[in-house]
Amino acid sequence: MTKLKVAHILHSVGGVDVSLRLISGNLDPDRFDSIIIHGINDTKKPFVNKNGEALKEYKLPINREVNLIQDLKSIRETIKILKRERPDIIHAHSAKGGIIARAASIFHKVNVLHTPQAYSYLSEPKGFKRSVFLTIEKVFKRINSFLLASSNSERDRGIKEVGYKRERALLFNNCILPISEQELIAHNISLPKDFICTVGRPSFQKNIEMMIEVVKTIAIKKPEIHLVIMGVGEYSPNKENVERLTKEYGLENNITLIPWIEREKIFSIVKKSRLYISTARYEGLPYSVIEALCLGKSCVVTNSDGNRDLVKDDFNGYVIQDNSVEMMANRIFALLDNDELREKFEENAKKRFDEHFNILNNIQNLESTYELLRK
Repeated sequence: MTKLKVAHILHSVGGVDVSLRLISGNLDPDRFDSIIIHGINDTKKPFVNKNGEALKEYKLPINREVNLIQDLKSIRETIKILKRERPDIIHAHSAKGGIIARAASIFHKVNVLHTPQAYSYLSEPKGFKRSVFLTIEKVFKRINSFLLASSNSERDRGIKEVGYKRERALLFNNCILPISEQELIAHNISLPKDFICTVGRPSFQKNIEMMIEVVKTIAIKKPEIHLVIMGVGEYSPNKENVERLTKEYGLENNITLIPWIEREKIFSIVKKSRLYISTARYEGLPYSVIEALCLGKSCVVTNSDGNRDLVKDDFNGYVIQDNSVEMMANRIFALLDNDELREKFEENAKKRFDEHFNILNNIQNLESTYELLRK
């Protein structure tokens, strides 16, 4: 039987990189062959299939920022690669991957599955830029395009705002492999015995400033409260503002900022935390929250795309309406003060992961989608 060839096109950073590695590493290698077209400077780690064999990679000047000359060059080179490789289907990941893939597919007419991992126009609260980014999505959705959303919220947004027809708006939840105890790597970071945690770079999307306000509110009743923020990497545009607020509120002893560390060390810290929080304004379907569920953590999160798909209010955590600092503080305080309730939510978190976000159970759905839409 001839293998189905999938061309993955993306800027391979963050959750987008995690997503593709999980997909390419779990597809049946006897039925699927993957090639990867990604940025020159995004990732140095090779992509492998389920058997640990290296996949063919092409590196192009694909970057997060808009650069007309480089973007046109990437489209031109992608056209050449598609002509040479002749894939049966294209899977585009992220906003930039979606633009390059769909533009190139004009010259290689196969179906393009686009997984935005949070639409780019959501990064702009309002105004001209948001309108431009949304218009781009509306235009490109017409080019050989199916939406393959990473969450139900993203699918709904694709239908209602971008204008996909329901039959062309599909779903494959972000999902991960179960995390074993052997994957937890010890770290040498000094942390208090009791703490809550999150993973997310200080940025408009992650809204870490709201977390600082929440900690300030909790500290009035619980002065020993401690928040560990992981993932404070190079691309952290709001880091200085977060540090300023922390100092202004006198919370230097209540908050620890940790730069990029190995994923397995993050798992170890999350595992030892009392609970996990997210104040994101928008998400696709955040891997950090999926990992928290897998590790059996109750979660307190804002009511954003992605978050609401993972946390069921009063089942495995709390979903906070209207970005209310006071409500989030009260919910966190309630869980820290009630071991029985928190442990019940922790059991439900593991159950929710096993039923909905375990890639070992879900990868067959993606394989079926590829086969259905091949040309």
